[in-house]
Amino acid sequence: MANHFSALKRARQTTKRTANNRANRSQLRTSLRDLRESLAKGDKASAEQTYRKTVSALDKAIQKGVIHKNTASRYKSRLAARLNALK
Repeated sequence: MANHFSALKRARQTTKRTANNRANRSQLRTSLRDLRESLAKGDKASAEQTYRKTVSALDKAIQKGVIHKNTASRYKSRLAARLNALK
């Protein structure tokens, strides 16, 4: 266990940041899972609506440093291609 004041503070900050990062990553994964499920069902209208929410979640994940912007771009591209294949 840390003994110095600065080390104790650093440990507190780490636990908070870890919890925030885990929550943000979980929200992103849930959003992606929801979109993939709606695409699998083949319901075009709900898939389009879910796609918009998922793109928003990806953009927020970029801002929060959860994923890299190129990774988000790749996700968006592949999901959009699957969405367009439904039409």
